[in-house]
Amino acid sequence: MNRIKKALAKTSKSKKILSIYFTAGYPELNDTVSVIKELQASGVDMIEIGLPFSDPLADGPTIQASSTSALENGMTTESLFDQLTNIRKEIDIPLLIMGYFNPILQYGVEAFCIKCAEIGIDGLIIPDLPVDVFQQNYATIFDKYGLFNVFLITPQTSDERIRYIDSISKGFIYMVSSASTTGAINSFDQGQSEYFKRIHGMDLKTQQIVGFGISNNETFIQATQFTSGAIIGSAFVKFLSKNSITDIERFTKSIVHPH
Repeated sequence: MNRIKKALAKTSKSKKILSIYFTAGYPELNDTVSVIKELQASGVDMIEIGLPFSDPLADGPTIQASSTSALENGMTTESLFDQLTNIRKEIDIPLLIMGYFNPILQYGVEAFCIKCAEIGIDGLIIPDLPVDVFQQNYATIFDKYGLFNVFLITPQTSDERIRYIDSISKGFIYMVSSASTTGAINSFDQGQSEYFKRIHGMDLKTQQIVGFGISNNETFIQATQFTSGAIIGSAFVKFLSKNSITDIERFTKSIVHPH
């Protein structure tokens, strides 16, 4: 059973998924595995490993800067795969790679999927790969290697589109909290709360996890009231830029158990 499915099966009203995104090769090139180990040790349920890209359109300034840094450090698709070779000897929570389609296409989609399967990656999040293109050209490859492709929806996505994504999704739907780029905010506005409620009311078969804008306990609670969990990226990357990797538990506690 795919680890993402397993983790989602354990969610309940009182148990929500905390997923953390960070950029591979940041702050330093060889920090990737240390960050993953610390995150698992600090009780995180799922990790998204960002494959840095030179033109990350969906990302806000914090993640863009970490991506630039990682590329300057020498991070490549090949180095990431090398770093993750033995990761499953120590890590048992779900691992996803989040990246743009260009580097995956350059590597070769099937070759990339083979590598992910060998390492023990559970899923991919590719924000700039259109759902229809994926279904038509790549879904069978992903299935062959047991990889879930996670699709994104935003407040602008039509109900019809959401139902279509729900019908083909495995794992979870990545629910983008706003139409802007990634970045931390202190609380969600009325519009976002309405959107969370609206999607909840659609009674989808696929669980949803909210991303973009979650940075503290308050936004985590708001984001997970009607969903199965939340993803934190920018706030964590910002934390990493100012603190040591050994301080990671302090960050995760501030989100889930602030007092």
